[in-house]
Amino acid sequence: MRRSQRRIALLALSTLVGSILVTTGPAGADPTGSSAAASRSQPEDRESVRLVHVRLTGADMLDKVAAAGFDLEHGLRRVPNGIEGEAVVTAEQATELTAMGVELLGDDAGFAWSNEADGGIGIGAASARAAQPASHDATVRVVRADWFTTKGQGFLYVEARTTEGQQADPIVGMQLENDSGKGTPFGFARTMSRFVDSGQYMFHRNLFKLDVRPNKIKLTSSTGGVATGVVSNWLEDAPPPLTANPSYKSDFVDGYRHPQQLYSRAMEIARQYPDIAEIVYLPNQTNGYQRKAQAQIGGTGQAAVVVTSAAWGHQGGNDITVDFVDRPDANLPLAVEVTGKAVRVLLATDASGAPTSTAAEVAEALRTRSAGLIDRAHPYRTNEGTGIVAPTAGPVALTDFLDQKRVGAPEGEVPRGPATIPVLRIGKHRDGKKPGVLIQAQDHAREWVPATTSLESAERLVHNYRSDRETKKIVENTDVFFILSNNPDGANYSFYNFASQRKNMTNHCPDASADPAQRNSWGVDLNRNYRVGSGHDGYAGGSTNCVSGTYQGPGELSEPESKNIIWLVEKYKNIKFMMSVHSNGGQLFWQPGAYIADGRITTPRPPLGDEAFYWQSAARILSQVKAHRETVVTPENVGGSSDVLYSSAGNVREDLYHTYGIYAFGWEVGGSVYNPATGDWQGGSFQPEWDGNPELVSGHAETMEYANGIMEMFRVAADWGRDNKNPTSQLVPGAGRYSGPVDVHFETSEPATIYYTTDGSRPTLQSPRYAATEFREPGQVFHVTETTTFRWFSVDSAGNIEKNYDPTKNDKRNNYRTATIKIAKR
Repeated sequence: MRRSQRRIALLALSTLVGSILVTTGPAGADPTGSSAAASRSQPEDRESVRLVHVRLTGADMLDKVAAAGFDLEHGLRRVPNGIEGEAVVTAEQATELTAMGVELLGDDAGFAWSNEADGGIGIGAASARAAQPASHDATVRVVRADWFTTKGQGFLYVEARTTEGQQADPIVGMQLENDSGKGTPFGFARTMSRFVDSGQYMFHRNLFKLDVRPNKIKLTSSTGGVATGVVSNWLEDAPPPLTANPSYKSDFVDGYRHPQQLYSRAMEIARQYPDIAEIVYLPNQTNGYQRKAQAQIGGTGQAAVVVTSAAWGHQGGNDITVDFVDRPDANLPLAVEVTGKAVRVLLATDASGAPTSTAAEVAEALRTRSAGLIDRAHPYRTNEGTGIVAPTAGPVALTDFLDQKRVGAPEGEVPRGPATIPVLRIGKHRDGKKPGVLIQAQDHAREWVPATTSLESAERLVHNYRSDRETKKIVENTDVFFILSNNPDGANYSFYNFASQRKNMTNHCPDASADPAQRNSWGVDLNRNYRVGSGHDGYAGGSTNCVSGTYQGPGELSEPESKNIIWLVEKYKNIKFMMSVHSNGGQLFWQPGAYIADGRITTPRPPLGDEAFYWQSAARILSQVKAHRETVVTPENVGGSSDVLYSSAGNVREDLYHTYGIYAFGWEVGGSVYNPATGDWQGGSFQPEWDGNPELVSGHAETMEYANGIMEMFRVAADWGRDNKNPTSQLVPGAGRYSGPVDVHFETSEPATIYYTTDGSRPTLQSPRYAATEFREPGQVFHVTETTTFRWFSVDSAGNIEKNYDPTKNDKRNNYRTATIKIAKR
């Protein structure tokens, strides 16, 4: 089986005059933008580019590529030996990537899961010389074995780990066998793929297409380790609890919405349903859909000058003209004349009357003698400006380039100036006593489906409140905050100017990157601008290059959009859940979201109890997505985002979870959908055609199915808020006398964190926490070799403590759990 590769945009600005960015857009969209002659959209540029498959060794290389100004974000895919994607590049860009260590693959040369039984890889010979170690530590462990069906086809997804996986000489291989149901023999030997990220072994894993559900699997490593595991079901096939009601209303959104439409509808909902909805205005205004007016005069050589107005384009900058004037007389000094908005630079001459003014001299004169009309003037990029400036043929008009509408953009003028972002708050009891849920959409401007998905969810809440029992429970037991577009400036730029815009419109670039040909790459990646695990602290995935797609900004929380999120969660302390909605990778993830590349040191992982709660919630949410048209987000795409995707330094989820204890999810809607006609997985895009193939790639279908998931997240929060039942736990096997060493582990009745001691002391919140064996694995196993007493208690995600034990007090009842494992002396 081959997955259809998902096109990504690869944009190099560090070495080019302008930019090339290709993405799949809606019908009529012009993905390169049509806003300026200065952009690299000329026919000769288009003829010089080609599509290449690229492979990076991991997030460390992704970071390096981003720092060089390449936009390689979203739609990427983790493969056994790194990360793959597709790029549209010039020959010059391809050479630069190769020099950076990026592997350029041939057509259709990307990684593909194998469907065929191949007998395993190097297993037989290794098994003849290696035996299962006598130690209790198994060299092979089954992490997960999941069965799911989609569009009538069955799949088995397996993750496994070997303790010798880091060994690379020789590389440790692993073989998978599965049965064909309970009581049948193992067979169909296949080779597992070994996954490495940034030089660190992660696991072996594979996705297999099967027609019959297996009951068990067997794994054998090339060093002789063997493990078996039971296959579990991934996602439920039960009918959705909300849309199962015949009178349930849905399908309210009929197309993509720009920010003005989103905000207008949010305010209308608050007016229509004042008993359950209101608007909260965020205090920090955005930069605004506005730009300074510019002109680049004299080409790109040493004689070129870049001129930028002091006023915003719409506030007078677009009325400015600049004229470089030749004078016939000899030995004249450089001068500047200003009449109204017309600036004339009178070029200096030598004894023969020839111009002598350099680009650097002209730029300095414009900055200091233009009567305040010109804010920035400088030689082109890194030029020193030593070339002699040529006279212009006449006045050159400055422009902010925002008056050119992209083909296919919606009608209507975009309001200029700073924007105030409204938050639509829905809940019957908005007094801070119900658990709050924050839905944040469109941090990244080009991601249009997250906004429509969020709006559809809001519409379902208010329209079904009085007629549907399950919706009524949500509205009366949660307090929901919708930010329908957290990046209105960038989103407007995506709709009206440049479809592939990712960042906001704040330009922090120095002169070397401030010419108008780079305007499509200005801005800050809002999901790299937070304080925990940030690029400023050395974590991978955030760039210091202002034209990089992952530019993290000049400092943590430098942008009003990120400051607003922190303001919101600090003001409304009842916010306990958060979903940052993105597209188009088809993942659902949480912490850890970032790591330091050298050694792959992640931000702190959630305790095992929180991790289990995330997995449980994800299964509920994704089961409701599947209910719409059988779209399955596969287990490989669920978990800590740095484990299933890449490192994203300074993301919002990390900050909200670690700083405020909020269960913060990240969601990449869209992604791959299985196509039974081809036996392949069909990839998505940032702006799929709204009425595309309803079974494959369609903005409308994605909006509806992922709105199902958001609604289920509200039910998760409501259940959490009503949870007053204490968890229970046990040590397995339990207390007793054993003839020799024994392996024990903890089990809980629900996702819960266990605090324990083995030294005879009372367990407290400072005691060791029961941890996973390794990331994405179940709880650790204790190998008990001598008599040991375990004392412990469990705390569930809602804060309920087993047996009402108070770990903060020296309670004489000592009603924590206890079990003694007695090992007979020999």
